[in-house]
Amino acid sequence: MASITREITIDAPPDEVWAVISDFGGGPARMAPGFVAESHATGPDTRTVTFVSGTVVHERLITVDHAARRFVYAVYDGTVPLLHDNAVMQVLPAEGGGTRFVWSRDLLPDSLAGPFAASMETGSETFRQAMGPA
Repeated sequence: MASITREITIDAPPDEVWAVISDFGGGPARMAPGFVAESHATGPDTRTVTFVSGTVVHERLITVDHAARRFVYAVYDGTVPLLHDNAVMQVLPAEGGGTRFVWSRDLLPDSLAGPFAASMETGSETFRQAMGPA
């Protein structure tokens, strides 16, 4: 099973970053404008995320822990042929101010590790820019 982790520092307070991550329906579009074309809830614990590339994923909410600022979700369907996916986003105070954002996932098949890592890299950098100073 492939395991991917990306960690960045964002020049915004953790509460502001968490407000985006914990927005189940709209969070992905707010997180990565220009990379994610649209995101919306399709039920109380499901959402659809459409990327500008045309890729569509259907995701299930697993856990939202507001106290720990930890959000867990899984892709369960879409245009990417996954056998297993589990992703965790966590928002932590950064040393010296700002936010430490940690995004990790485990997925099968292993052959998707490269494309998912690239997507997480682009999404993380877009998030940093979206949350940073104007």
